[in-house]
Amino acid sequence: MEKGLVEQISQIMGDWLPEAASIAVAVGDSYVYFKAGELDLRIHAGDPVPAGSVAELTFKKRGKVEKLVENSPLGFPYYGIGYPVEYAGQAGVLVVILPPNNVLARKPQLRFLTGKLEDNWRPVPIERVTHIESSQKKTWFYSEEEAYSTIHTLKELRYQLPDYFLPVHRSFIVNINYIEEIARDVSSNYVLTMKDGSLLPVSQNYAGSIRERLGF
Repeated sequence: MEKGLVEQISQIMGDWLPEAASIAVAVGDSYVYFKAGELDLRIHAGDPVPAGSVAELTFKKRGKVEKLVENSPLGFPYYGIGYPVEYAGQAGVLVVILPPNNVLARKPQLRFLTGKLEDNWRPVPIERVTHIESSQKKTWFYSEEEAYSTIHTLKELRYQLPDYFLPVHRSFIVNINYIEEIARDVSSNYVLTMKDGSLLPVSQNYAGSIRERLGF
């Protein structure tokens, strides 16, 4: 599969992939082709394939790989889908790179969360969840002043929640409908007061997106 053919395939894939998608092709331990979409990973022909990347995982599995990459070297998350291909008689990988909130990247939205309370499991409608917290290597969600543990990680939940859930900190996701008020603490950082009385910090990394989302 020569470069010209790669470009043709890229154009064909562009007919069904979103405009935001980027496409990368790797052979062995290096990339041979990259077409940037909305997210430019700044990949160039000859660049090495990083350990743990979607491309490397696809090579190892020799099958399709889908992965949400939260900690990319460029500082933004992306969703990668890797496919094994053949390039110039060698085993290669084609990777489709999407923004994490793209419809193709998102899993079906959750309608409820099942949590453990003491020795029992309870399904809780998602709209009744006030906020979700990651603490001491566990994930907790809160509803009607009860705290439930769940098997899901915060990272897994982030892109499966309805759009009225908002990340405010690496350890917290909140339901906007349960925010009572937003204030500043003595360090001028935002603090959320929830309707159940909980006080949740807003990290500097999320302050801008929260102001934009909530319009203040």
